[in-house]
Amino acid sequence: MAIGFVLMTTQPGQEESVREALKSIELVTGHWMLFGEYDLIARVQADEEYALTRCIVEEIRQLPGIRETKTLIGAEL
Repeated sequence: MAIGFVLMTTQPGQEESVREALKSIELVTGHWMLFGEYDLIARVQADEEYALTRCIVEEIRQLPGIRETKTLIGAEL
């Protein structure tokens, strides 16, 4: 199981449209609005890391209205 959290900064006024778009991405298992340095956070979960990173790079980061992302990948130790 691979889990990641994507912190997103949006273009001004685009927070709600990005949040709505996250609902249509299959591997996004949760998303929340934030106050502070980032505007949104999304929890992404997949069976393998390849699918997780592909979702982040090809689906989430390509959403209109996103200015910048920072991804945190969870690791089992």
